[in-house]
Amino acid sequence: MVAKSNRSGIPKRKINLITTKLPHCKTCKQAIIMKISILALFFLAMSVQWSRAQQTKENPSAAEQEILNLSKTKWLWMSDKKVDTLDALFNDKAVFVHMGGTWGKTRELDVIKSGMIWYKKAEIYSASVNIFGNAAILINDIDLVAVVGGNEVTNPFMVTEVYLKENGKWRMGSLTFSHLMRPVKLNSNK
Repeated sequence: MVAKSNRSGIPKRKINLITTKLPHCKTCKQAIIMKISILALFFLAMSVQWSRAQQTKENPSAAEQEILNLSKTKWLWMSDKKVDTLDALFNDKAVFVHMGGTWGKTRELDVIKSGMIWYKKAEIYSASVNIFGNAAILINDIDLVAVVGGNEVTNPFMVTEVYLKENGKWRMGSLTFSHLMRPVKLNSNK
C-alpha cells in the first residue's frame, strides 16, 4: 500500500510520524510544520551564502590585496627555498601546523632549507582574507605538490595563514594545513 501524499509531496504517513507528539489542534500542527519549513529554507539560504563567502572576493581592498599578493609570493619563496626571505616574513613566535606535526619558525626554516619538505608548487583555487586591525586571516583552497622525505605527493589543503602588522610590515604568525576530503584538482600533466 502506497501512502497518499499531501500538496507538499510528503507522504501523509511520514507527516503523521512527525506530528504524533505535537498538539492535536490541526492549526497548531500546520503552524509547526510551517516553522520547520521556514527554518529549513533559512539553513539552505545560509549554506549558499557561506559557500559564496569562501570564494575569492572580486574587489578586495588595498590592504586585502597586499595580503593576497604576499601569500602568493610566499608560496614562490617556499618553492625556491628562499630561507633568508622567509626568515624576515615569519614572526619569531610563528607556529606551523602540518599533517605530521606542529613546530616553530626555526624548525620550519630548517625543514625548508634541508629539503625535508620541498613546497614544489601551490595551485591556488580560491583565497579570501579578513583583516581585523593589525591582524589578517587568509584562507587558501590549494593543491600542494610537495616532496616529502624524497617522495613527491600532491594533497588538497585548506590553508589558513595569519599575518600580523608589525612596524608597518605584515609578518606571518601562523600557517596551518587542513587536509581536504575533495579529490586533487591539479592535472599532473601540467
